[in-house]
Amino acid sequence: MASAIERSVIENIVRQVVLQQSSGPGRNGTPWSPKLVVSISARHVHLTDEDVEVLFGPGSQLTPMKPLYQDGFYAADQTVMVVGPRRRMLPKVRVLGPTRSHSQVELAFTDSISLGIDAPIRHSGDIAGTPGCVLVGPKGVVELKEGVIRAARHVHMSPEDAAFYGVNHGDWMRLRVKSPQCSVVLEELKVRAEQGIKLEVHLDTDEGNACNVQAATKIELMKHEPCTCRKA
Repeated sequence: MASAIERSVIENIVRQVVLQQSSGPGRNGTPWSPKLVVSISARHVHLTDEDVEVLFGPGSQLTPMKPLYQDGFYAADQTVMVVGPRRRMLPKVRVLGPTRSHSQVELAFTDSISLGIDAPIRHSGDIAGTPGCVLVGPKGVVELKEGVIRAARHVHMSPEDAAFYGVNHGDWMRLRVKSPQCSVVLEELKVRAEQGIKLEVHLDTDEGNACNVQAATKIELMKHEPCTCRKA
């Protein structure tokens, strides 16, 4: 097994090869580095095809309103009411497309408090054993038995970006945000590396507001050295 020093050397070599072969030098001869985008993911809903038809009428399909940063994903024209216990509700929650195999509601911590739902922190798609809620559309109602989560912060990236940072799919990273009077370091961003994906960090509205990311003067994405965060 390679020592920690040897591993570091190997990772640096891989990084340099990727820089030279995939992207080459940047403008004015400066070294290439990935374009980092930090997106605030407001509360939203993912729906199955079947639930779209129940909520919006037979034969209904999601209608793209505007594209998201990742190619092929979009905010839809459609919104739904999300109803929690004791009739607490969020009246117009945006649906994101395309449709999925399971319906899911992603909230920030303050959203879950407003709804009276103890939503656990999960990564998208990991909904087993989570609380449910009621979705109300203009044509019908869907009761979700599970699927309400607080989305765990994460970073999407391509394999080339992963090589640049020296990480693999499933690894953990940290994000340093320097903002006026509220600079923070956010731990435990899970790496989600896939072909054809742009480099993008997803934070929820609570996290984005806490570090005033809109006014940030510097943002750095870093690998954990060593990784001390929880296991996946």
